[in-house]
Amino acid sequence: MTCWSAPKRWGGIFDIDQKKIQLTEEELKTQDPDFWSDSKAAEQQMRKVKELKRWIDGFSSVSSKAEELRLSYEYFKEGIIEESEVDEAYSVALREIEDLEIANMLQAEEDRLGAVLKVNSGAGGTESQDWASMLVRLYQRWAERKGFKVTITNWQDGDEAGVKTVTMQIEGDSVYGFLKGENGVHRLVRVSPYNAQGKRMTSFASVFVVPLVDDTIHIEVNPAQLSWDTFRSSGAGGQNVNKVETGVRLHYMYKDPDTGEEEEIVIENTESRSQLDNRENALRLLRSQLYDRALEKKRAAQSEIEAGKKKIEWGSQIRSYVFDDRRVKDHRTGYQTSNVNAVMDGEIDDFLKAYLMEFGATNTNP
Repeated sequence: MTCWSAPKRWGGIFDIDQKKIQLTEEELKTQDPDFWSDSKAAEQQMRKVKELKRWIDGFSSVSSKAEELRLSYEYFKEGIIEESEVDEAYSVALREIEDLEIANMLQAEEDRLGAVLKVNSGAGGTESQDWASMLVRLYQRWAERKGFKVTITNWQDGDEAGVKTVTMQIEGDSVYGFLKGENGVHRLVRVSPYNAQGKRMTSFASVFVVPLVDDTIHIEVNPAQLSWDTFRSSGAGGQNVNKVETGVRLHYMYKDPDTGEEEEIVIENTESRSQLDNRENALRLLRSQLYDRALEKKRAAQSEIEAGKKKIEWGSQIRSYVFDDRRVKDHRTGYQTSNVNAVMDGEIDDFLKAYLMEFGATNTNP
């Protein structure tokens, strides 16, 4: 049986008393008769109120579970319940505390935003392209479980199966905060269905995650550095082949303000059958990338994006998925599980938590 003494000053740790005072003050602002005259400012204020309520409700839930644990231990000592019931109460309380602690780590401005997630297949043809499509499904299923909105903005089919590259927007509270640790190379080891000899194959795919900017984030885009191509969209993003050129390809010549180095950013968007809508969303994706670049310059440690810069090859992976041995292991945290099927079905919360618990405070990759 697990013995555990609940902390007595969680309120101090999470500053709940101050948050309650702040919530009262922020709610008073929403009662101003002219509150909705500026809709953007009003939406920002409502988000602030919602965030404070989320903290207070989360703390109340943790306090409740801690009290249930205390009572269950008392009942066990009196012979009313079994030891297993105490352990279950402990597990529930610990899980809620960890969830609240992780939320406490996601304090950066960008953590609260949605995310743009891009999956690229590595070298290896059909096998790696199939692996990339499996990762796309993994993140789609994870988002669905969370109730987040997923929009495919670009989809390029593989040569025979799978995908070459897919870009998706995932919208919801703190999506970027949870997924920022997914940046890097993901390695698959399995007996390949595409190999006639049934050999064990190793494949790689890369995942890139940047914050999805909203109206509260102002990013300067120089129109003189923009150019556009149009094309007929097809695949999962455009669904069917269009008879008109609704797909757009944005070209932006980015100049580093510090080094003066220039880099062309290319973004394709085929989400909508409207060329205008695709242009608007491509610009949003561009702003998201520029915002991510601005964030990098603010960070003292630059290692967060290094995994994404490495070649998609041996030795650079952040996580391995070994199907034969029934093992998925994160090489940064050491966390692993034998439930491969669950992971491939989007159950990756334990990996995300392990990363945030170890590296969340520094907001950088190891």
